[in-house]
Amino acid sequence: MRPIHYDLMSTIVPVIIVAGLIGLGIHSFAHAQEYPSDTTRGKAVYERHCQKCHGVGGWGDGPDAQALKVAPANFHRFSSFLKSDEELLRTIEHGVVFSPMHSWRGQLTDGEMQDVVTYIRLLAQQGR
Repeated sequence: MRPIHYDLMSTIVPVIIVAGLIGLGIHSFAHAQEYPSDTTRGKAVYERHCQKCHGVGGWGDGPDAQALKVAPANFHRFSSFLKSDEELLRTIEHGVVFSPMHSWRGQLTDGEMQDVVTYIRLLAQQGR
């Protein structure tokens, strides 16, 4: 058996790392919610976790909103309307830096996050 040269190792290790990261990305995509998102389930999640800041109608006027230094998102604003579902999911999953919107990863399942995005879309449509 021939010894592996260190210059070859510096090429192999990054390739293995990149392949692993791609595999993780495919794994999480393939195991996304296996049922269609649901507004009823989304409403329950929203009422339990989001309504205090974003308000009943999604206007950013919840009871805790006044005490926040950064205003919660108003889902009826045009800038919210322009965001894709993937952007909203990323915001819910990872939060927003330097704002009270914290990460919900680990507290909500992927399905719950997708359900709440569906409900947020419904709220935005109802307010127009």
